[in-house]
Amino acid sequence: MIPDPATFLRQLFDRAVEVADPMRSLAGFLPEKPKGRLIVIGAGKASARMAEAVEAVWGPCVGLVITRYGYGRPCKGIEIVEAAHPVPDQAGVEATQRMLQLVQGLTEDDFVLALISGGASALLCAPAQDMTLAEKQAVNAALLASGAPISAMNTVRKHVSRVKGGQLAAAAYPAHMLALMISDVPGDDPAFIGSGPTVGDATTPDEVRAILDRWAIPVPDNARVALDHSGVIPPGDPRLSRTENVIYAAPAQSLAAAAAFAAPFAQVRTLGDSLEGEARVVARDQAARAIEIAAQLKPGDRPVLLLSGGELTVTRRGDGIGGPNAEFCLALALALDGHPQIHAIACDTDGVDGAAEVAGALVSPTTLQIPGAAEALSRNDAHSYFSRAGAQVVTGPTLTNVNDFRAILVLPPD
Repeated sequence: MIPDPATFLRQLFDRAVEVADPMRSLAGFLPEKPKGRLIVIGAGKASARMAEAVEAVWGPCVGLVITRYGYGRPCKGIEIVEAAHPVPDQAGVEATQRMLQLVQGLTEDDFVLALISGGASALLCAPAQDMTLAEKQAVNAALLASGAPISAMNTVRKHVSRVKGGQLAAAAYPAHMLALMISDVPGDDPAFIGSGPTVGDATTPDEVRAILDRWAIPVPDNARVALDHSGVIPPGDPRLSRTENVIYAAPAQSLAAAAAFAAPFAQVRTLGDSLEGEARVVARDQAARAIEIAAQLKPGDRPVLLLSGGELTVTRRGDGIGGPNAEFCLALALALDGHPQIHAIACDTDGVDGAAEVAGALVSPTTLQIPGAAEALSRNDAHSYFSRAGAQVVTGPTLTNVNDFRAILVLPPD
């Protein structure tokens, strides 16, 4: 029995976030604390919480971690620097330079623990060649507005950086490095988590140029020049030979936890943990599936729950305040057109959907009672719409990041 669909859906999301909390999951992946020189570095929305989890096991450590503003945590030895995301700022540039200096001159006897999570692509900021911070910001903003998948965005980011695409690991060579990662990318490819600062990359500048052309992404001239001098480290490079990359938390685990929570109450169908695509297109597809299921249910049947994860994108068409999860919800609500049996939630597990301090939104049969939904979708203004509807999901910093969480609940007819 599900007396309140909104409460039930929010409980599912909270469970997915809880399972991915580094304080619950990271300790089992730490080796015995090295006896020699140890340096802890990291970047991402979850990295400060990861650092906190490390010191809970190892005690105070020397190191530097960069996280998003508001996502800092108290650490006894590791310095936590807060910087801007999703578009980098000067604080991120300065902290990244200090991190690179911290790992210079290490020996084979030294050990580096790298803590990487989603968000590192913006927080680790070292513009390549003659690029300025303003030019790097322009590249990031253009990528975010393009609608390109995260794998394409991160491919571009690697080739206009001095720290991504294995370059951070190369800077620490010949020290031994263990990189512990929380995946927020479809397919859990470590090369794309935070743009792979500790992972070699086989893409080429020509592939980057093709991405820029395909999605009509405008970039400054200095960014195109930087492609001719890309420092991305290819797989198999000796400087990566002493680096081990381990994904210890991923979207699949959070979806599984939500599914287990829901199993006593509903038939659970998982649509996949690595969905990609335009948010409004995926929403229409999932709405059609939910409507079809609703037509098959009879009074007394168990509800059906559709779960999915991954990372959807938004092509910037207007000047509104939106994000992929809120846009998914708004497009879903329009496609459902007030269907009496269907409720839904879509949220980013890091608590930030797009650039708004909002995790996502809830959809119910009454969502469209607030006027202006179609106009809001046309302007990418989903967050404003759900604010008026009182249906935003606001969590504050969750201190983790396993990407988008979507759940559609289909109830039987009365």
